[in-house]
Amino acid sequence: MFHVFTGLISLYVIWRFVLPLSLSRPAKGVLSLLLLGVAEHHLVTRNFFGSMASPEVPATLLMALGWAFGALLLLAMLLLLRDVVGVVVYVFSRKRGRGLLAARGWAQGAAVAAALLSVIGVWQAVRVPDVKTLEIALPKLPPELDGFRLVQLTDLHASRLLEAPWMDAVVKKTNALNPDLIVITGDLVDGTTDARAADVLPLQALRAPQGVYAIPGNHEYYAEYQRWLPAFEKLGLRLLLNDHVTLTPNGQRLVLAGVTDKMAAAYDQPVPDVARALQGVPKTDPVILLSHRPPGAALNAQAGAGLQLSGHTHGGQILGPHLLTQLANEGYVSGLYQVNGMQLYVSNGTGLWPGFPIRLGRPSEITQIVLRAPARVAAP
Repeated sequence: MFHVFTGLISLYVIWRFVLPLSLSRPAKGVLSLLLLGVAEHHLVTRNFFGSMASPEVPATLLMALGWAFGALLLLAMLLLLRDVVGVVVYVFSRKRGRGLLAARGWAQGAAVAAALLSVIGVWQAVRVPDVKTLEIALPKLPPELDGFRLVQLTDLHASRLLEAPWMDAVVKKTNALNPDLIVITGDLVDGTTDARAADVLPLQALRAPQGVYAIPGNHEYYAEYQRWLPAFEKLGLRLLLNDHVTLTPNGQRLVLAGVTDKMAAAYDQPVPDVARALQGVPKTDPVILLSHRPPGAALNAQAGAGLQLSGHTHGGQILGPHLLTQLANEGYVSGLYQVNGMQLYVSNGTGLWPGFPIRLGRPSEITQIVLRAPARVAAP
């Protein structure tokens, strides 16, 4: 379905941008074939260079393909915006509407803008993220743990695009925050254990007094899920697979739980089970739940979670079209939400899938969360 969708986008751009150009038929044919190739380049990488989730081609080529693909999508969006506005104007003024729909100069300007925005988007996607700090009130958190700091990393997507040097920079930036706890909420890798061995190695340097914990995302299941589990453990990452651990900072109880991803069903692996993850947890304990995807937050709140940390959405990656991602995730796409008394934080992600390395207005992040006791937050 993905390839059908991208193919239709390229045909729309050919119809509304290429065909009206003042070029010879052969030139239009070549340009049309190039756009079709860009739209379907994932088919080539999937069949000849690794997989769709993990294209094993040089980072420079991935960025070039990402730029071209991003420019195509952005141009399609701009053309669609013009056409929608043109149709609306046509209803009130046929002459002005026809003029807007046929405006060649506007379309060519849109193409230049799309190409430039895509360059910025690729740079935003591959840069080492800034630290985003926020305070979140955790229900039932004892006053003694007010100010407890954790760092959330998510959607690291170690790949040929985001390789060991990038990962090392993220690790150093995280450790420099001296957090009490580090959590990674899924999609750590793209590719096999052999292909990514060097790229994930920097993760073994992550340090926090209360430990480093992780859960799988959907991408862990695409390649060697069973081999990745012990590989993560060797890196010092404690996996929470429908399980929990009770931390005791300052002698106080703090429950950290984690669930698997629903992609597990396609690979005959345990599906997310929040009831199992929280089995035996006293109702008086504060609970942080790690869930790669934000959907299901209402059920997680009902199960007893006070704070859910998620990723998966990448913030929608592009401001505006991010609303489509929001619709596909029960209305959750980026930032802090209140869900039936539970706090839900959805990170924009630290990295992203190498098949679409574009960010515009939805920056990546290393998330530092300062926990606050409810009484402290409620005080004037």
